[in-house]
Amino acid sequence: MKAAVVTDFGKPLEIQDLPVPEPGPGQVLVRMEASGLCHTDIHAAHGDWPVKPRPPFVPGHEGVGPVRAVGAGVPGDLVGARVAIPWLGSSCGACRHCVSGWETLCESQVNSGYSVDGCFAEYAVADAKAVVRVPDGVSSFDAAPLTCAGVTTYKAVKVARVVPAERVAVFGIGGLGHLAVQYARLVGGLVTAVDVEPGKLDMARRLGADRLVDARTADPVEQIKEAGGADVAVVLATAPVAFEQAYRSLNRGGRLVMVGLPADGAAVNVPIFETVLGGISVIGSIVGTRQDLAEVFALHAAGRTRVIAESRRLE
Repeated sequence: MKAAVVTDFGKPLEIQDLPVPEPGPGQVLVRMEASGLCHTDIHAAHGDWPVKPRPPFVPGHEGVGPVRAVGAGVPGDLVGARVAIPWLGSSCGACRHCVSGWETLCESQVNSGYSVDGCFAEYAVADAKAVVRVPDGVSSFDAAPLTCAGVTTYKAVKVARVVPAERVAVFGIGGLGHLAVQYARLVGGLVTAVDVEPGKLDMARRLGADRLVDARTADPVEQIKEAGGADVAVVLATAPVAFEQAYRSLNRGGRLVMVGLPADGAAVNVPIFETVLGGISVIGSIVGTRQDLAEVFALHAAGRTRVIAESRRLE
């Protein structure tokens, strides 16, 4: 099979001919129909983060396709089912996080395309308990980015507990941000989209954003404050300044949801006095669970969201 392989950090990926993997006990073999490209895959290929993958490896954690074979202990009726392989490759299933429905916080988790080979290939193996079935009403092309970009922003809006008519500022309108705009609107939020690229802001407008802020030409804090401030700020950009701007744009009782991960492990200065007296919450949100992804697929199948993406061959 063809696979895109990271042979060393910082080097271009190589298209290699590798053996088709065989599913082990509890695993499934999936033939890839589509796989999204997440910025995490770029961080993985560059070795940007403190805990690094070990080359050679195949990145990718937004893979979708039919199950072609199953390993020992996996029901045979799963063969033929179309499934998604998410970032959470597997978890222990026994810790307090797993049993409470927060398997994404499991300290023993394995991550697709990072600690095990992922989806930038014609075939991939995955834990049968971690994959999520894709409904007939969702194309593989759309399901791929929804498997990470979608579920990550859906979870961010969910943990922010946005209620109707609250003002939600989304910092960074890209693969994640264009979906965050839609999820915030679905729960009744009044959405302000913040970015530095006019094309992305125009996309946010077409997807229903109520206000647009071009951070290249205006101070987003001033712009958001003049419009009534933000009750929730979701930061999907990776520039540390975006986190600081998002914090300063919040109203009293506001919630800052951190999602983007800067490559250099940057820190953000959170003033204690203002945070306490203003009742500000700072929330870290990491991807979403299998249940969250099932909900993301259901919303898309019902026509509630749009995926804006472009296709490329593996090469």
